[in-house]
Amino acid sequence: MVSAIWNGATIATSEETVVIDGNHYFPPSAVDFGLLEMSPHTSVCPIKGAARYFHVRVGEDLNVNAAWTYPEPNPGSEGIRDHIAFWKGVEVG
Repeated sequence: MVSAIWNGATIATSEETVVIDGNHYFPPSAVDFGLLEMSPHTSVCPIKGAARYFHVRVGEDLNVNAAWTYPEPNPGSEGIRDHIAFWKGVEVG
């Protein structure tokens, strides 16, 4: 079981993450979207495609752009479509 935790809150838990480049990508059904807020930030990976970001909010604390997803990944990265990965102090393990 892999979990993503920040500020004492469990954001995601799953036995079925996909690991790419050392990051665990959680299936959407494993994520508490009540703790995520859509961010306007985007980025592009030449391999995976265009990423959309989320802020993580726990109580009054906000972790800006601490989660991301690939809603329309490039061919070859379909296995992470809509999955969510975390960084910026979110503990994954």
